[in-house]
Amino acid sequence: MAVAIPQEQAAAAAFLATLAGAPPRETHISAVFVGRDTAWKMKKAVRFPYLDFTTLAARRHFLDRELTLNRRTAPGIYRDVVAIRRDAAGRLHLGGDHGEIIEFVLRMAAVAETDFFDRIAARQALTPALLCSLADGIADFHDRLPPVAGWDSAGAFAALIAENLTAATQAGLPAADLAALAEALRGVLLVLRETLTRRAAQGFVRRGHGDLHLGNVCLWEGRPTLFDALEFDERLATIDLGHDIGFLLMDLDQRVDRKAANLVFNRYLARHGDYELPLVLPLFLALRALIRAHVEAARGASEWGAQYLAAARRYLAPPGPGLVLAIGGLPGSGKSTLARRLAAGLGPAPGALVVRSDEIRKRLHGVSPETRLPPDAYDQASHDTVRRVLLAATAAAAPSHHAVIVDASFLDPSLRAEIAATAETLGIPFRGFWLQAPLPALAARIAARHDDASDATIAVLHRLAATAPASPPLAQGWQSIDASDIPRARTEIEARVGSSHMPLG
Repeated sequence: MAVAIPQEQAAAAAFLATLAGAPPRETHISAVFVGRDTAWKMKKAVRFPYLDFTTLAARRHFLDRELTLNRRTAPGIYRDVVAIRRDAAGRLHLGGDHGEIIEFVLRMAAVAETDFFDRIAARQALTPALLCSLADGIADFHDRLPPVAGWDSAGAFAALIAENLTAATQAGLPAADLAALAEALRGVLLVLRETLTRRAAQGFVRRGHGDLHLGNVCLWEGRPTLFDALEFDERLATIDLGHDIGFLLMDLDQRVDRKAANLVFNRYLARHGDYELPLVLPLFLALRALIRAHVEAARGASEWGAQYLAAARRYLAPPGPGLVLAIGGLPGSGKSTLARRLAAGLGPAPGALVVRSDEIRKRLHGVSPETRLPPDAYDQASHDTVRRVLLAATAAAAPSHHAVIVDASFLDPSLRAEIAATAETLGIPFRGFWLQAPLPALAARIAARHDDASDATIAVLHRLAATAPASPPLAQGWQSIDASDIPRARTEIEARVGSSHMPLG
């Protein structure tokens, strides 16, 4: 249950309810009054271990902070902070220079309830296009944030684990389950301490959103828009960027499905390039699930609390074997289609990482995957750079025990050998699949493409087909697959990969 609006704010709340024409939507710390085209957010005069809004000055400060932070992603929604004043006759009004200030409110544009992403998810309307657009927006937001220097990332996570275990205990979650989770969290943190410290030194710690779940994303002017960033604790919102997006990935995995989480995961990495993220993601997912578990339990949603707590334990379950799965073939052979369809079903949450050469090339040129590049972006120097990044990305992600699907033409036999050798050096199982289909079928698929990262045309297909054998000599773990029928090819690849790499839950 939400904390009631304190009596000292009753007059301001009644005034805002009259303006809005409806009672507020409440959380423990705020009340939002939504009118036809304007919403007014009032912070409650409350104190918790993690915040203190009991003074008018504090409420004004954190409303100003909320306005500043959220204008980074939602400038059209967040308008201004305005005073509620009482005139000499005792009447309340907004703004102006006269009268006693009794409260401050954040003035925002009203957003239809149906446009919040948790509501869109509930009606099963999160389309791939929406999810890709959301991932693009998050990657762009993260890329614009300045790194925070000197941050003790491992220490911050140790404190965060301790605080949330305490909150989970206070929320009444089962003590035995929390004890097991605490041991697993601290064990994983110990293993990842050096990695987290290195990521902080490399600039991955920034002042992010801090509370990036489905309920804090909405459609605004037709685009997924992040809002309601965490404003009351800089320590909690100064964050490894993987932990920031990890909240959304966990929420998608639990409230939508693994396919949605995998799509956002791979689209974000295609734009952001953090291929080491799978190494640390189990910690991030588990901690975010723990946070959601005690929040849900505290508000009386015991079933959701139990679901998130069980998810936290699964995210930290001992990982199965890793896998490097390479998919090659001529343009139109179905490499990317198969990679996307296989990814959600391989390995632990949120599924396999797809390292796609076409997406690497676009990111290196600073454009979206669907933007077409000029011919000089495909010269030998560019090919060599893409090759180096592709191999480095595989080597960075593969030790995580997640599956890595490498999507490239692999026309060069030396690259086929090198990707297999990369896996062998790391001691990770390798499977390579060369896709084959009749040339007319490949041409038809290319002609039907739209909004795709590949710039290959039918002319490119014919040029490559004239110089590369349809079924080249294969070795070092590579096998041929008939890709004339994509669903059948997927079934065959899954059978050859084996059950040990299927989802862990």
